[in-house]
Amino acid sequence: MKKILLFLVVVAMAVVFAGCSSSASSKEKLTIAWLPNESGADLTEARDEIGKLIEEKTGKKVEHQTTTDYIVAIEAIANGNADMAFLGAQGYIEAHNKNDKVLPLVVPTGASGTLEDAVYYSWLSVVKDNADEYKNGGEFAIDNIQGKKFSFVSNSSTSGFKVPSNGIVNYFTEKSEFKELTAEDLLEGGSDKFFSEVLYGGSHQGSAVNLLSGKADVAAFCDTCVNNYVELAEGDENRPGAIYRVQDNAAEPFNTVTGKEFTLISVTPVLNAPFVINSKSVDEELQKQLLEIMTSNDIANNEKIFVPEGSEFSGLFKKSADERLVEVEDAWFNPIRELSK
Repeated sequence: MKKILLFLVVVAMAVVFAGCSSSASSKEKLTIAWLPNESGADLTEARDEIGKLIEEKTGKKVEHQTTTDYIVAIEAIANGNADMAFLGAQGYIEAHNKNDKVLPLVVPTGASGTLEDAVYYSWLSVVKDNADEYKNGGEFAIDNIQGKKFSFVSNSSTSGFKVPSNGIVNYFTEKSEFKELTAEDLLEGGSDKFFSEVLYGGSHQGSAVNLLSGKADVAAFCDTCVNNYVELAEGDENRPGAIYRVQDNAAEPFNTVTGKEFTLISVTPVLNAPFVINSKSVDEELQKQLLEIMTSNDIANNEKIFVPEGSEFSGLFKKSADERLVEVEDAWFNPIRELSK
């Protein structure tokens, strides 16, 4: 009798584990979470192209989860409500810290097609007419940002908070009156604070509009998130002193500030943003499929995802040479982790 009962228990457990394995491998829907920067209507076709290619290759239905808040996207991938997400490096680190099953899958390269130049740029910008206020000995400097109204993106943004706040702290703590300054001191403004007022755009686009609409004197945002809305008017791309102009046909939210110009006063390279997965909700077989799809020529040569120079289409990435998505490991993001130490 005991042998029969033991046999039944073993069979039952086998059925349970087989059922779990089956449910993982037979996942019918894949949810991709997007940060506010990539959630706009102007990027719908680009998002859909990625979803379409995944559906064609895996047979899974892709659902896009657009957001208006960084934390929503980070929490979605960390708690398993999303299976995949496109996050900044800092957002990935925060999600990984919440759940170590969140892992990077791929990252867009630079023009070389490798990780060696896989960077974009964090800008500190001011409106063009006020640019001369931010010079020191003829060169642009950030000395005069203190006491101003400042706009960040989100405190979970890599290039819209983590990198610029670290740069500001490193610069000003060299001065005796600010030697105790920390990144936390930059989170809020006030008469007794480093900034007179601190705003958050919620997206890079929103932070730029805070500047151009007069709500902020100085703003942090990145090049890649505003490239679809602005054009270089003067100077060299991604260099202090470069002047950018909002295009006349710019989509929301720039449609209210068309024609306005801003000047870069500080530029810092930043590690590119990864597509990440929740490896608990995405089994190994599907992970391999997603890696193959995302690093394929189907993605790299898709002009709605990697947009060729001269095209007016609003895609996710620019294509000037050999840009594509390549596999990336967690350790690649350690330089961003170091900023929090």
